[in-house]
Amino acid sequence: MVNKCKIINLPKITDPRGNLTFIEGGKHIDFDIKRVYYLYDVPGGAERGGHAHKELQQLIIAIAGSFDIVLDDGYKKKRFHLNRSYYGLYICPMVWRELENFSSGSVCMVLASILYDESDYYRDYEDFLMSVRS
Repeated sequence: MVNKCKIINLPKITDPRGNLTFIEGGKHIDFDIKRVYYLYDVPGGAERGGHAHKELQQLIIAIAGSFDIVLDDGYKKKRFHLNRSYYGLYICPMVWRELENFSSGSVCMVLASILYDESDYYRDYEDFLMSVRS
């Protein structure tokens, strides 16, 4: 599953007055956007994530600053460094994710394919491993 996760190069319209990037569900990403949320003011050394989703698809973007995302499908791990607002990391369902190494002032925006649903989460890594390896 980690191999299905990838960096998506988003449109970038350059202008001397400032650049513009946009994202259209069903065009730049293969899902309709049902929810948007963002992380900010993450203290130095803190980690976020630490879960997987059963159905949810996501696109994660470093709107400001930078951070790392470690993806794990139960068999293979892959690390991505996000530091450009015109790159997004697509994460498919059934992939454990950890967000770390947040730079000062970083902002992480997430576009999600479904509304919040606690039953969609794996919050225990061992439960996640049992599910993907069974």
